[in-house]
Amino acid sequence: MAPLEGVTLVLGGARSGKSAFAEKLVAESGLTPVYVATAQIFDEEMRDRIAHHRARRGPDWLLVEEHDDLEGVLAREASRGRAVLVDCLTLWVTNLTLAEADIEARSFALLDVLAALESPVVLVSNEVGLGIVPDNKMARDFRDHAGRLNQEVAAHADRVVFMAAGLPMKLKG
Repeated sequence: MAPLEGVTLVLGGARSGKSAFAEKLVAESGLTPVYVATAQIFDEEMRDRIAHHRARRGPDWLLVEEHDDLEGVLAREASRGRAVLVDCLTLWVTNLTLAEADIEARSFALLDVLAALESPVVLVSNEVGLGIVPDNKMARDFRDHAGRLNQEVAAHADRVVFMAAGLPMKLKG
């Protein structure tokens, strides 16, 4: 793939290889890698997932854990000489949903920040529209917010990659 520049969106389903692919893009950029983690630890299973991701990345990454203020973290951390990985947008939408935040306003604020950044940013997100229609309003609202955010980020991104079975498929850029 081309050198890492601008905004890259890496989409895929669960266990599609999107995080590992995104980590590789950032690690191979030659820039200081910054990992922005949006996950919150609610149980042992999530703690194990996070430990696995940390071990896979290794010690060279700067880690920033932020569950809410993704816009502020990106504005602060995405500076020259760095490549930032956000993993992941759908967990950020989950956090905003649980906090009863204005997700539409926050999504537009994120897009504004992304447009102004000096360093490359790779955003990981789950493709949420390939399954069945959820059976409850909260799940449908989440799916709708995440799907809209994915569309908006993809429209503004320089590059979009869809992951399936560990294989990257270039959609844009």
